[in-house]
Amino acid sequence: MMVGITGTPGTGKTSVAAELERRGHRVVHLTDTVRPYIIEEDRCRQTLVVDIDRWAAEFEPLDGIVEGHLAHYLPCDRVVVLRCRPDVLRQRLAPRNYPSEKIRENVEAEALDVILVETLEEHPGEHIFEVDTTALSVGECVDLIEQFIRGELPSSYGSIDWTDYLDLNT
Repeated sequence: MMVGITGTPGTGKTSVAAELERRGHRVVHLTDTVRPYIIEEDRCRQTLVVDIDRWAAEFEPLDGIVEGHLAHYLPCDRVVVLRCRPDVLRQRLAPRNYPSEKIRENVEAEALDVILVETLEEHPGEHIFEVDTTALSVGECVDLIEQFIRGELPSSYGSIDWTDYLDLNT
């Protein structure tokens, strides 16, 4: 079974993946797989533009976890969307020295459910599990994810609503 861990930058993907790996899960970090598919570098936003269609078409499915903010574009059996309250997300992104515009874009994307909507466009709802990482420890997040992977927790998405944060200097 291939499980995707996705979410806006700063929601906890890397930390969650490290804990999943520590617990014995096979984890592939998607940043390690996209290099041949980079079509341009956006220096202003400090981001790489990837040919997502070609990358997803050529990605070899695996038994394990794929982690990255593009994971939902892969043919995953289950997808976990990590979420974080926008004001907390802004605090998490600040130490990364991103340009203020990039932080604003990511906070706004989180408030607007962009990654969740993209995930729902690619996968049936019964394969999707949303986790609000705002107040949970990494271990608590991983416990929930493992329960979802084992089928002990049902699909769950759509209950997180950050739209109230859109007016707070996104």
